[in-house]
Order: sequence, then C-alpha cells, then structure tokens
Amino acid sequence: MLTLSEIAADPLRVTSRLTPQGGPEVVLRPLTGADTGPLAEFLGSLSSESRRFSTFGGYDLAAARELCDAIARHDKLRLVLEDAPSGRIVGLLEFSLALTPADIERYRNAGIRLTGATDCRFGPTLADDQQDRGLGTLAFPFVTEVVRLLGRTRIILWGGVRADTPRAVRYYEKNGFQPVGHFTEADGSRSLDMMLDLHPAPDPATLSTRRGHP
Repeated sequence: MLTLSEIAADPLRVTSRLTPQGGPEVVLRPLTGADTGPLAEFLGSLSSESRRFSTFGGYDLAAARELCDAIARHDKLRLVLEDAPSGRIVGLLEFSLALTPADIERYRNAGIRLTGATDCRFGPTLADDQQDRGLGTLAFPFVTEVVRLLGRTRIILWGGVRADTPRAVRYYEKNGFQPVGHFTEADGSRSLDMMLDLHPAPDPATLSTRRGHP
C-alpha cells in the first residue's frame, strides 16, 4: 500500500501514458508543485456548465496554488491528465481518503456501511474540449489501480452525480458503478450516489492493453 507522501516523493509510481484513439498521447500523473500555472489555466477555462458539476474553491491562480500547496498535506490525491505534446492540463482526477459525515449517513440509510479502511471518494473533471471523446473511460482502469495501491477496495462518487446528466450517469455505469440512492442538493436539484466495488481484481494483461501499452 502506498501513502500520499510516498507518491509525492516518487510520482512515477502512479504515472501512466495513455493513447486516445485519433489523438495525441496523454500522461496521467500526480499533481506537482510545478503545476500551478497550467492548473490555473485549466480551471479558468472550465465553462459554467462544467463548473456546475465540478465545484472548486475558485478557478484562478490562487485556487490552483492552494491545490498544489496541499499536496501530501491532507487526505487528498490529485492526478492530472496532461497533453503530452503541449504540456497542457486537460483533466483533473481527485481522490479523497476521508469520508464526510453526510456521505456516511446517506449510505447508512441505503444499507451500506462506509469505512475509512476500505472506501474512498473520487471525482473527475475534464476540460470542455476533452469531454465525450473517451478519455475518461480510457483512464479509468488506471484510476482503479491507483485506488488499490492506496489500500482501498470501494469507490464512491465525490458529491454524487447530478441526476439530470444522463451522459455522466452512463459513464459511471459503463465503468461498473452501481446506484445506491438519491439526495437533494442545496439548489434543490437531485443527485445520485453510486459505488464501485473493486473485487475481483482485473486481469493485468487486459489492464495493460487498455492503458495503451503493447
């Protein structure tokens, strides 16, 4: 099992190269302290619709600096999807090893007991021009691999998924998530809790093929 400090000290341990069909190579790697500028550009470029689904404390240089300063200091692991030719950040994948009281209560009401020993939260954000191109699905086997390396066996959605976004719901269903229940957001909209159980582990040969390796 890897710790967040070990990943920060040796980012290559959770780095992979992905080859999207018809597109340039993308590097999936941990966020580093040198990413402040590119991350600020990524956050600032998100449309209002994307910001509705992925809520950050801000979308500017100060917000990017805060995320980079938090590396290995708290319970979060953040990976970036980086366009290899340009160095542009085109995606941010967030993991949290801590559960919120609201998460625990909602899942308990659905008959599921969450524990910090087995469960983590996950939330992806893609640049607007990278959505609906299959990049999220291409990266997902690596996502589950990272979760296992962190010693977790179940993934819940960070903040759930908006029930009025069937495209997003289909993405999670396609990658093995199961619906658990609904809840109401502060703005009155409905969101869906979903969970993925990582048992059994995938065939390593299948995993390496899907990650774009020979």
